[in-house]
Amino acid sequence: MLTAFRRLAGTWFAKGLFLLLILSFGIWGIEDVVRNFGRDSAVARVDGQPIELAEAQQAARRQMAQLQRQLGPDFAVNDAVRQTAAQQAVAALVNQRIASAESDRMGIAASDQAVRDYVFAIPAFQAGGQFSRPIFNQFLRGNGLDENGFLALVKRELERQQIITSIRAGIHAPDALVKPLLAQAGERRVVELATLPLSDAPEPPAPTGEQLRRFWENNPQQFSTPEYRTATVARLAAEIVMKDVHVTDDEIAQAYAAAGDRFHAPERRTLEQVLFPTGPRSEEEAKALAEAWKGGAGFATISEKAKAEGGQPVELGTLSQAEIPVPELARAAFATPEGEVSAPVKSSFGWHVLKVAKVDPPAVRGLDQVRDELRNELAQSKAADMAFERINGAEDALAGGAKLAEAAKQFGMEVGTVTVDATGHAPDGQAATLPVPDYARDETLAAIFAAQPRQPARMEESKAGAGFVGVELDSVQPPAPRPFEQVVDAVRAAWTEDARAHAQEEKAAALLGAVKDGRSLEDAAKEAGVIALRSDPFGRDGRNEAGPRVPPELLNQIFGTKPKDATMARTAQGFAVAQVLEVTPGDVNDATALRAFRGRIENGMGDELEIQYLNALRDRTPVQINEALLPQVAGGMP
Repeated sequence: MLTAFRRLAGTWFAKGLFLLLILSFGIWGIEDVVRNFGRDSAVARVDGQPIELAEAQQAARRQMAQLQRQLGPDFAVNDAVRQTAAQQAVAALVNQRIASAESDRMGIAASDQAVRDYVFAIPAFQAGGQFSRPIFNQFLRGNGLDENGFLALVKRELERQQIITSIRAGIHAPDALVKPLLAQAGERRVVELATLPLSDAPEPPAPTGEQLRRFWENNPQQFSTPEYRTATVARLAAEIVMKDVHVTDDEIAQAYAAAGDRFHAPERRTLEQVLFPTGPRSEEEAKALAEAWKGGAGFATISEKAKAEGGQPVELGTLSQAEIPVPELARAAFATPEGEVSAPVKSSFGWHVLKVAKVDPPAVRGLDQVRDELRNELAQSKAADMAFERINGAEDALAGGAKLAEAAKQFGMEVGTVTVDATGHAPDGQAATLPVPDYARDETLAAIFAAQPRQPARMEESKAGAGFVGVELDSVQPPAPRPFEQVVDAVRAAWTEDARAHAQEEKAAALLGAVKDGRSLEDAAKEAGVIALRSDPFGRDGRNEAGPRVPPELLNQIFGTKPKDATMARTAQGFAVAQVLEVTPGDVNDATALRAFRGRIENGMGDELEIQYLNALRDRTPVQINEALLPQVAGGMP
């Protein structure tokens, strides 16, 4: 639940998601606790306590939103990603419930003051070194949280972390462990590197017709058509039946009358605040500052004065009375006239002084102002009901032996027949047209290639949120070799590429053999007409200051090769051969490096100990996962 802001806070928040993901394997790997709950609406139960579907969907949406922010606009969301995010969100909720139950059992609590101090100290919630209410509110909106819910999450997390901190306390990695690992991890090597790209290979002699035909026969998979499937695909969703929906003015008027206060916007106030945390002189300081503020000083001046006296100035933003979580503060804020400063107000946090910078009066939107909004809502509701009724009718028709195309026509579905390969391409090489939105394309293709001949169609709910989709397999065209005459140009190109690769592989193998016979790679390469370059020292990540870049395909082999020996590998461009010239272990006498590496080892030891502890808690806590509801958790994500 807290993964969206853990990266904003201290180190233990930063590693929280990692641990929860590891722990999730324990949940999804235990078959006896992952079962269908029948009609239970809970996604999971921890010691009998439910995790409801809405909470799990909200957690999954937050996790998906965080992934999209971190990975950028090119991050492709598909069904597999949604399913994984849903499982991880549920696993995280389960693990949090388990740890919370243990903190309750041990009587561990986090005070309101600790929660406030922690939230106020998060740098991402600050502007100019001060806590910023607008930034905080923006964070809450962006992560689908309300303030009370967020503070409750922080409180529970602080309580859990009191346990975790005690588990990790006292961990120490001895020199006997750290120094050998540092020597290995910090090892740097220098190699002589010869690269043999395929583009440098000599042009092979033109192949004969017999050679080409033999190559075609020996590599049928390269020159065959893919499996094509012809299927009927039908879809029914609320937006499809929307054209058949009619909403009357009377229905709109009734909906408006039943809406209660929905269209009544409450009074909202823009507030500036200074808080003096509870202390021996906080009331006196608050009174003195209130008088100075009432004298006409601006908020910037008041902020400087407050900070000098230990106060905390905050722009609270524009809020309704219900949005202010501290009752005493809410009453004072809405009892103070616009432009005026309140008397000091006492709360559990300390003494508050408020200024009402602006008042937005309550407003009521009339029926004419919301008519279109209500019409659209009623139409969507009717369309959903109509689609559900039609799906039931279509299911009955299909169960009675109707073909999918017949049922689609009878019940107003979108329908189409498509011939497609597993990548979504038609026989002409173009993207096949499917009667589903693009975001449901992958799951529909998967359904087409999972369907069996003569299997009756069923209308299945789309995990991608595209309504209901049915697939009926009409025919299967298995892969078949394309006639030699149709692909002769492709065969010639592939044969030539293969000949170039064979030539370069032989040359690389000869260089490797020369080194094994005692020659240097530099001399052997020079004799073979291949350029060999000496690298700068590089570590296991392959980075060096200058010199040739070591191909990643060769890195692991280099660090497993003895000095003066050589190794070779196929690379993206061709082949590469490397001879190890120098090996320098990591400097175990570098105090800074040793301290940093010890910290990494100790963090890893702490993570492992924490995982073992939480696994032990889970082993003694009854956990059930309602597997039948997991698709709905995934389906609640965009």
